[in-house]
Amino acid sequence: MEEIRKHFPALLGCTYLNTAANGLVPKPVIDWRREHDMDLLLKAGSFRDPHKFHFERIRKVVAETFGSSIDELALIPNFSLGINMVLAGLPEGQRILLLKDDYPSVNWPVETRDYDICYAHIQENLEQNIHEAVVKHKPDIFIFSIVQWLNGVKIDFDFLKELKSYNPNLLLIADGTQYLGTEKFSFKDSPLDVLCASCYKWLTAGYGNGILMIKESARNRIFPKAIGFNSAQSFEDSATETLYMKHYEPGHLDTLNFGSLEKSILFTQSLGENLLHEKVSSLALIAKERFSEMGLLDIKIINRKIHSSIFNLKGDHTIFKKLKENGILTSERGGGIRVSFHYYNTMDDLEKLIEVLK
Repeated sequence: MEEIRKHFPALLGCTYLNTAANGLVPKPVIDWRREHDMDLLLKAGSFRDPHKFHFERIRKVVAETFGSSIDELALIPNFSLGINMVLAGLPEGQRILLLKDDYPSVNWPVETRDYDICYAHIQENLEQNIHEAVVKHKPDIFIFSIVQWLNGVKIDFDFLKELKSYNPNLLLIADGTQYLGTEKFSFKDSPLDVLCASCYKWLTAGYGNGILMIKESARNRIFPKAIGFNSAQSFEDSATETLYMKHYEPGHLDTLNFGSLEKSILFTQSLGENLLHEKVSSLALIAKERFSEMGLLDIKIINRKIHSSIFNLKGDHTIFKKLKENGILTSERGGGIRVSFHYYNTMDDLEKLIEVLK
């Protein structure tokens, strides 16, 4: 474990349980960023020459990691911009199902447009609520977060597969920001039509990079409006020759930010992704059991079989301050204290948190 933690020097000075707010960037990625900026400083005009090859490599790494084809993938600055571009390409007047109290960047862009909106509630029986809402309202589209930002509620992928099988025309658009990087994911094998995510949390890639994946089968439902000269394949191309996913990359992309995503993915792969995922899952199971015993979790979390590594603990600002005074970094969210565990966390981190809470 120390072999992993040595790459995150911030852990020497705190107990970091706040990845749901911001993932720690590993030292090898920071070292690469320094080299990148030094090249920018010294190489003048030649610095940008290899950027097309670099982005081909980045796309290949990202596509292989998340089980998509390169033709289904766009590199975007963040989820919020990506989802707004997707919604701009959806015809108005459609009925869209949302989750009540989902992340504002998921719901607000829908709620401020001309759509017929219905809701399902995030409760212990979330999947049943969604099923009933689909039966009752017959939505055209369901837009949701895979993992909820406030309390870590994680939607059941087996349920989504069943939902899609019974409702093949229901377009599934998901926010993966609090999900990607926590377990193995294949876009191709998933029931999702669209996945959009920022990568500064569980993918530990820093800010300014995100991904958008759209299956070819969904492209007759989403008509992108954005375009720019970076959408063209060459200087000779016209606007009408733009490839579908390139509409979501209208301007120049930043080699620093997207290179950081590539380097962070390669770093976790060097450590063994499956082992890291198992570590997160194991620590989350123990944490849920301990928090439940202490009466710190809402009943809707305790009774769910599937959960993420994000928890909202019962507690006020006084307890939040006490944790911070003891070097334990968390977030105040939704009237409680949100804690989150990633692969650089340990049982010692959990035990320290529990000790202070007691």
